[in-house]
Amino acid sequence: MKPVPHATSLRRAPVQRRSAERLTRILDACADLLDEVGYDDLSTRAVAQRAGVPIGSVYRFFGNKRQMADALAQRNLERFTARVTERLKEAAGGGWRAAMDAVLDEYLAMKRTAPGFSLVDFGNQIPVGSRHAEPNHRVADRLTDLLSGYIDREPDEDLRRTFLIAVETADTLVHLAFRVAPEGDERIIEEAREMLRAYLARVLD
Repeated sequence: MKPVPHATSLRRAPVQRRSAERLTRILDACADLLDEVGYDDLSTRAVAQRAGVPIGSVYRFFGNKRQMADALAQRNLERFTARVTERLKEAAGGGWRAAMDAVLDEYLAMKRTAPGFSLVDFGNQIPVGSRHAEPNHRVADRLTDLLSGYIDREPDEDLRRTFLIAVETADTLVHLAFRVAPEGDERIIEEAREMLRAYLARVLD
């Protein structure tokens, strides 16, 4: 079964398998419609119709479309974490450079393929284009917890600050790359990769 958001992002957490599957369909429909019509024209009724569920099922989990977008962002973060974890298993012993490549590559893959990701990624960007600090703090905290053991470093505040700076840098440059080209300008992405390597080498080597 596909991951569902943590219970704290929902009005009511799914208990039965059927309920969890219904929630997954709702979020999948939300993501597809975000790509098709944008956030302003998104409606809970349209999501219910696309998901093939009664409108009451949507309101069972979400009070409004903003809460749906927040839950979608949380699901994106869970999926990203799972993807990076699998990559790290394949790159065991590769050090922080392999870990950084895994993190950036999986972020780029989701940017290119995950429905609705361009609008909400790991944290609601509504109104469209706003870049609040909270999502990147959330990602940096998750990466600190995930990577500290892999790179044999204490997950202290210094490491969290290091990853926050790296996440903010990557976030800004990747968004620039996708403004320049629909699939992400490869030259900008490679410049971003080199900048991250140079910064992290100074801190982690």
